[in-house]
Amino acid sequence: MNEQPEHVDTLVIGGGQAGLAVGYHLSRHGLPFLIVDANERVGDAWRNRWDSLRLFTPNFFNGLPGMPYPGDRWDLPTKDEFADYLERYAKEFVLPVQTGVKVKRLARNGQQFVATADGRRFEADNVVVAMSSWQQPRVPDFASELDPGIVQLHAADYRSLGQLREGDAVVVGAGNSGAEIALELSQTHRVWLSGQPFGVLPFRPTSAVARVLMPFVGRIIFHRVLTTDTPIGRKARPKMLAGDPLIRVKPKDLAAAGVERVPRTVGVAEGLPQLEGGRRLDVANVVWCTGFHPGFSWIDLPVLGPQEPKHNRGIVEDEPGLYFVGLKFLYSKSSEQIHGVGRDAARIAAAISVRHREVNSRR
Repeated sequence: MNEQPEHVDTLVIGGGQAGLAVGYHLSRHGLPFLIVDANERVGDAWRNRWDSLRLFTPNFFNGLPGMPYPGDRWDLPTKDEFADYLERYAKEFVLPVQTGVKVKRLARNGQQFVATADGRRFEADNVVVAMSSWQQPRVPDFASELDPGIVQLHAADYRSLGQLREGDAVVVGAGNSGAEIALELSQTHRVWLSGQPFGVLPFRPTSAVARVLMPFVGRIIFHRVLTTDTPIGRKARPKMLAGDPLIRVKPKDLAAAGVERVPRTVGVAEGLPQLEGGRRLDVANVVWCTGFHPGFSWIDLPVLGPQEPKHNRGIVEDEPGLYFVGLKFLYSKSSEQIHGVGRDAARIAAAISVRHREVNSRR
């Protein structure tokens, strides 16, 4: 291990859209920084999702600060197209990104933060954790009790139909990922979709209605009304942290494809998934669309709450110099969305600029 520390003014952990937006704004302030990402290429967090995934938002919502997303403004890009856009973005603004660097521990040593990765040690005045709230796949404890002959995949590991064996399948979790994957599996399998969604968006993102409503919903409701500064935003936030409505795939689409809706999966009986009410499903495949843990256990600082890190619009007041960007409803409903992350990144970069001057004045 290289024990020689690498000194960085600001270390940005995560090179997805949140980290790149932070880098853009830090560079506008003329501040030194480094972005590190565990993946091999910028954009791999998107490339490594299932093959057929398309973004839920049209192109005019998908640009980061300083670089609009190309193409027809109402197209829905594939996950690979968006990943390539992120890679181009980093190159366009000459952002210092080092890939293949997985930070395994973040702690504090006096006035500085210490981040350790394989063979490397970073010391920084400021650290921005620019990662989403979805880091570690979550499956129920009883998953290990399923018959070993059943193929089990989490949505994070699902890529295509070829991973499943012949026979029926149940998709556990009826949010957007579950609905999309269930619809795809129905092409070649009998499929059950277990669970209940958190509502349904009343229009399709590519419809004529969407062209009228989405700019208003995205730019006004999600960006300015549903925030931690408004009573309605604070009231809605706990429910929105729990889940999102179905956006692209609607219940009637699932019914037309022969996907059977069933109650929650609550356990295992005789090696098979058991539903609420006692019914067992004799399946050969289980796809867990049961969400993610925040995955911040590597942060060895007293900032982790039961559901999310403790912060005020991304600023951790009890740990000066520590910031978060990209979290679900960090400030507004748009905070976890591509078009909203830039505003949060701008605020954090401005806060770092102020702190940079204060720290240097004391040295």
